[in-house]
Amino acid sequence: MNIQVLPDHKLSSIAPLKPYNNVEKRDVELILVKDHNGVQYTSSSIIPSPNSHACPSRPAEDEARETWGKKIDFLLSVIGFAVDLANVWRFPYLCYKNGGGAFLIPYILFLVIAGMPLFYMELALGQYNREGAATVWKICPVFKGVGYTVIIIALYVGFYYNVIIAWSLYYLFSSFTSELPWLKCGNSWNSINCTDPELLNGSFLGNGTSYSKYKFTPAAEFYERGVLHLHESKGIQDLGLPRWQLTLCLVVVVFILYFSLWKGVKSSGKVVYITATMPYVVLFVLLIRGITLPGAMDGIKAYLHIDFKQLNNPTVWIDAATQIFYSLGAGFGVLIAFASYNKFDNNCYRDALLTSTINCVTSFFSGFAIFSVLGYMAFKHDVKIEDVATEGAGLVFIIYPEAISTLPGSTLWAIVFFIMLLTLGIDSSMGGMEAVITGLTDDFKILKRNRKLFTFATAFGTFLVALFCITNGGIYVLTLLDTYAAGTSILFGVLVEAIGVSWFYGVDRFSEDIERMMGFKPGLYWRLCWKFVSPAFLLFVVIASIVTSTGVRYDDYIFPRWSNVVGWAIAMSSMLFVPFYAVYKFLSVPGTLKERIAYCITPEHEHHLVAEGNIRQFKLKHWLAI
Repeated sequence: MNIQVLPDHKLSSIAPLKPYNNVEKRDVELILVKDHNGVQYTSSSIIPSPNSHACPSRPAEDEARETWGKKIDFLLSVIGFAVDLANVWRFPYLCYKNGGGAFLIPYILFLVIAGMPLFYMELALGQYNREGAATVWKICPVFKGVGYTVIIIALYVGFYYNVIIAWSLYYLFSSFTSELPWLKCGNSWNSINCTDPELLNGSFLGNGTSYSKYKFTPAAEFYERGVLHLHESKGIQDLGLPRWQLTLCLVVVVFILYFSLWKGVKSSGKVVYITATMPYVVLFVLLIRGITLPGAMDGIKAYLHIDFKQLNNPTVWIDAATQIFYSLGAGFGVLIAFASYNKFDNNCYRDALLTSTINCVTSFFSGFAIFSVLGYMAFKHDVKIEDVATEGAGLVFIIYPEAISTLPGSTLWAIVFFIMLLTLGIDSSMGGMEAVITGLTDDFKILKRNRKLFTFATAFGTFLVALFCITNGGIYVLTLLDTYAAGTSILFGVLVEAIGVSWFYGVDRFSEDIERMMGFKPGLYWRLCWKFVSPAFLLFVVIASIVTSTGVRYDDYIFPRWSNVVGWAIAMSSMLFVPFYAVYKFLSVPGTLKERIAYCITPEHEHHLVAEGNIRQFKLKHWLAI
């Protein structure tokens, strides 16, 4: 055991404890460090000086909180969470569709003025308070409901995200054959309309159907008929039973998640050594292979072409804003949870810049690996790039696998590709589940004492709900969840979070917290972004998402009206935690109307100031401070 006395400038970082017997009050901080299986546990406290209540302080922790074994564990966990399937299946297509290189202008702009500041804010918030997404709101108790909102959303996303990982696993198992099952027609799942890809070319598809939308290729039929069994469902009202093959894959995914998370960051911090680095190795290998294919350069040129006229289209700016937001993963409670296991003096500013930049560079880099192969597909079938370019599941489960199946050594390439999809998905799903577990175990101590059991219950719960997504009509349930569970609701949650931190808690006080951790205050740029730019950006994205939303659909299938009502009910079920908890908090605290409001918006460790009538939020200076 190691006892270290820190210098005076770090003293204010820990809240006062009550004097014990007749011990003399001293301005010192003791940090107890205990090594256990390579993981450090730290617990800190301070014995206050008589004037210590005069400055804001970080509340002492009742119990030791584990920290990451190594700094790299944290960095890889954040990168692994932020870099997910959307970096591969969404960004490259958005970039191509919205003006190629010109799309990078609004994308980088929103990264710098909103993405990075929000990313930095969440890391600092979690690291300073050392709490999950709910209990971190001891800084402004009335906003605790937003913590529950993001936890519920992270749970909802786990319901269907694990299914996409299960599909990847099913494709991986199906790839262990000498001839890939989606190469030719004539299989048990194929329809009589199945068409050999060799026969498909520009003249055959001259009826206005793009190649990427043609449903009768072996690859398209393997996905929709062999994997999803979509042809056996008439719609979302006709689900059927879960398919046993996908159920087994889902069981494997849930077991991987459980054993990655059951011991907290001690176990998950090691898993990401594989899951966070593997996609980079595979992407590089796929890129090298891709650029050697005929037509590859045409694909890359199409990806990088610059069309500045597209910047006059508001849709391009909306796409850039929503992509940067979802890509970085702010608002799911994951960054707060991960950062809460950092050492108190960790430089989270540098971490925020590094990891958010790596995430965005990865998105751009993956476009070369994707479009080199799309160029090859366009060349092979004598069609334009726009006819094969697509996004989402159609890209990674139909178009790309079909391209791989035509290459020499196709089995190896397929195995490598689907291992990449598997690792891209696993660590992102781990992050979401860790946000749920950390958020609730920090709030309910009985769950913390039984973390392994609670982790199992969470994993098993997501498995049970996910069974609805692997029925014959499961893709409709998945599409509904994907549209509503983390759409407007997560944007609303982060908007409230940004207002709570920047306005109610105060940018100036938040900056002082950061100075206590790292020894320097955030610059004026960051403070202005937190107070004005980020909330305005989020408000813009929220409004844009509502204005541009249409009824949910899957290809040509239009969902019935009742399913949209169910979707909005799912979205509201998380958002309503914000007003409901605010009302509950207001009614549960004592005092007059003014005192109740004061208790709701004053940090918990400053509640004694409310009784004294010294409430900074009731002063104009608080609201004008930057």
